[in-house]
Amino acid sequence: MLIFADILMLSATFAGTQLFLFYFNPAYLQHTDILINVLNLIYYTLPIQLALLAVGLYNEKLRESHSGITVRILVAISLAYMLSTSLYLITPLPFPAGFIREWMYGSALVGLMIVRFIAIRSRYQMLGRLKVLILGAGERASLINRCMRRQSDRVHVELTGYVPMPGDHRENSNVSPVLDISGSLEAFVQSNQIKEIIIAADERRGNLPTDSLFQCKMNGVQVIDIIDFIERETGQVAVSHIHPSWVIFNPHATSNKVGRCLYWLFNCTIAMLLLLITWPILIAIIVMIKWEDGFRAPVLYSQVRVGLKGKHFSIYKFRSMKTDAESQGEQMASRRDPRITRVGHVIRKYRLDELPQLLNIVKGDMNFVGPRPERPSFSSQFEQQIPYYNHRLYVKPGLTGWAQLKYPYGDNLEDTIEKLKFDLYYIKHKSVILDILILIRTSEIVLFGKGR
Repeated sequence: MLIFADILMLSATFAGTQLFLFYFNPAYLQHTDILINVLNLIYYTLPIQLALLAVGLYNEKLRESHSGITVRILVAISLAYMLSTSLYLITPLPFPAGFIREWMYGSALVGLMIVRFIAIRSRYQMLGRLKVLILGAGERASLINRCMRRQSDRVHVELTGYVPMPGDHRENSNVSPVLDISGSLEAFVQSNQIKEIIIAADERRGNLPTDSLFQCKMNGVQVIDIIDFIERETGQVAVSHIHPSWVIFNPHATSNKVGRCLYWLFNCTIAMLLLLITWPILIAIIVMIKWEDGFRAPVLYSQVRVGLKGKHFSIYKFRSMKTDAESQGEQMASRRDPRITRVGHVIRKYRLDELPQLLNIVKGDMNFVGPRPERPSFSSQFEQQIPYYNHRLYVKPGLTGWAQLKYPYGDNLEDTIEKLKFDLYYIKHKSVILDILILIRTSEIVLFGKGR
């Protein structure tokens, strides 16, 4: 609905500009080709929509104040203006005369702020919420509280309550409200207008009301396993509660040689374009590192990482730590690591230290999107401690990934487990469309300094 509202608003500002020009110059429309007007409309609306996506304004779980949203809209309008200008430069379509484009982008800025204000006041995220009932009140049912703690995590669903089932382990469960259904399940579902039933019983065999569930399903009520429910609502896989069959039957993305070649060509083309665009930034980083640590100090450093199917390769980065950072042996970086230099704090915050990995992408060691590659010693440790950790080696590692979008910086075993949940989700749903979405949304991390 928000996307549709934005399209309507942008189309209205474009049409209003055309009517304004026609009012002062009645011959304007007679000398304007319809096809050119359509292309101008696309060159105006499409860059703005992509920019809004890039800065996170189409994320329904975005937690931001009015001033924060205003800043994001300003950044989006600036990015869209530059992208639109680039489109005009590389295509034969002539620039609109005078200050028409500036007028339209100014109108878009005001219109977007009005649309967002109305959307926030009307709580548009709550429209179309599913009313759900959870069968189970034990350990598996408590996954909802652990994985969907915040109110923003539940914008799509309204939890009616939890129904205890025989065999539930309720000792460590703190779910609420717990319901006592005295009558039939289907009667309760119908009277409370339940749209979806979540199966979360700890012991299913012989304990589920299969006849009632079948009747509910025949009446149009969706019945879904809690693992699939968590995966759909949070974009992660509950690693500690999945069965080995999930891995065996998981249709993770596979492709033939032609598909892999085209996918490498896609990644390589974007990498080369980024190198052409960011070369001034690369030179500036080199100068800053030399300025801080001296002319003889190394700018780049390489580390051995674990890639596709466990193959080792050397990853490249701008050096963001002191030259003797690992004099005491290998150790994971932490949030306030004293080994990080002043320049390192800046380039790590905006992920600029990762730019040399564009060379790894060209070489074919990495993709743009995928699980972040780990060092061999840490990878071996995690494989022994975390179930299904080696499953992430089924795809090439990436410069960015689903876990980097969905989970903040982590530096311990618990954080690694949480990030694995998102990596497994990506592996299961891997596609070019998802990769493009992740690449666009990575712009939000870089622009607002949310990287590490």
